[in-house]
Amino acid sequence: MKDGRFALEDYIHFLKVERQLSKNTISSYKRDLVEYIVSMEKIGIEAIDEIDRSVILQHLHQLKEEGKSSRTIARHISSVRSFHQFLLREKVASQDPTVHLEMPKIDQKLPSVLSVAEVDKLISMPESGKLQGKRDIALLELLYGTGMRVSELIGLNMDDVHLSMGFVRVFGKGGKERIVPLGGGAINACTSYIREARPDFISKTKGTDAFLVNMRGGRLTRQGCWKIIKGYAVKAGIQKELTPHILRHSFATHLIENGADIRAVQEMLGHSDISTTQIYTHVSKARLKDVYVKYHPRA
Repeated sequence: MKDGRFALEDYIHFLKVERQLSKNTISSYKRDLVEYIVSMEKIGIEAIDEIDRSVILQHLHQLKEEGKSSRTIARHISSVRSFHQFLLREKVASQDPTVHLEMPKIDQKLPSVLSVAEVDKLISMPESGKLQGKRDIALLELLYGTGMRVSELIGLNMDDVHLSMGFVRVFGKGGKERIVPLGGGAINACTSYIREARPDFISKTKGTDAFLVNMRGGRLTRQGCWKIIKGYAVKAGIQKELTPHILRHSFATHLIENGADIRAVQEMLGHSDISTTQIYTHVSKARLKDVYVKYHPRA
């Protein structure tokens, strides 16, 4: 299916240049669509216009047979649908076979969150008297205090962090900019890091605009951030599987639990659709139920 492979290259270029999606999102689309094209070729499809609804359903059935979750299949359908819409719009194809494809029903899995006590314990783990500890406290305070994604955190530059005015400028998915306020804990931690630790780290290099840097003076990586958090989780005795995203979930859940307006939380998280933010109201209700069952004498 040569026309499909050539069209995929054009589509990936479209995602990069026109839609300005993140590298991770583009990688997901590409992975799904390469798998899709290979599957079509195995079925015997030689050209895009030979694809119809029945062969797509055959492909999706194969994914299910391989044990793929309904969430993964739904993402796959979304990738394929978007690709065929592009092909029709660019007149590479004469029809869109995904028009009547239905999304599988997805069981909504509530995100894992930390309790306030667990967050406090986690943030108390780095040694504040050491340079690395000062940086790591700033890292944890920023993740929990702003709800940033790890990719947004490591992408921060010095001029994005405005401590005197108490906010941080975050660039989210698609390069969308948002302003998130900083609390006292994050401001104090970042101030200490900038004054007492960061200069020592960057003295080993020619300098960098990156806000969070590693021991060699380069920008902190996603893998480095994960490793730091997991290390302190073990040290704190936290049994939950802890990732940077769980601190984002905890940030949102604790705000909702304490009466924050869901629209404000949506803005701080950078969600384009409020339905994505609404899951945190379900988390809050689920946690209330757990408290009731645990503590009410007649529960």
